[in-house]
Amino acid sequence: MLSLEELQNLCMDKLKDAQILYKEGRFGGAYYVCGYVIELRLKKQISLTIGWEGYPGNRKEFENLSSFKKHDLDLLLHLSGVEKQVKRDLNMQWYTVSRWKPEIRYSWRCQTEQTAKKMLIASEEILEKL
Repeated sequence: MLSLEELQNLCMDKLKDAQILYKEGRFGGAYYVCGYVIELRLKKQISLTIGWEGYPGNRKEFENLSSFKKHDLDLLLHLSGVEKQVKRDLNMQWYTVSRWKPEIRYSWRCQTEQTAKKMLIASEEILEKL
């Protein structure tokens, strides 16, 4: 089980990774990592909403919880209990990050400086408000 603290630390570590990648001109990598930043934050929020002490971290812990073993940001937002708040207060930011899919790893070099910057800013703003 990943504790709430571990989820928070992973989230912030990945955000730092994305910021460094962006500064180094690795725009595709920055964009890609930002998706995992949001995923981790949503998984923390799901844990808080449900009252879990953490989030399942391995196959055994995910038994009978397959709905939660997803990389689909829209689904995770829906499960998080903060969907209305995010779509009301962070609609533009959500639109930016919700376009992310893990399959982008196969074409991450297609991301431009502009798309990476938008993704990074949107991710930072979502983390700030949640």
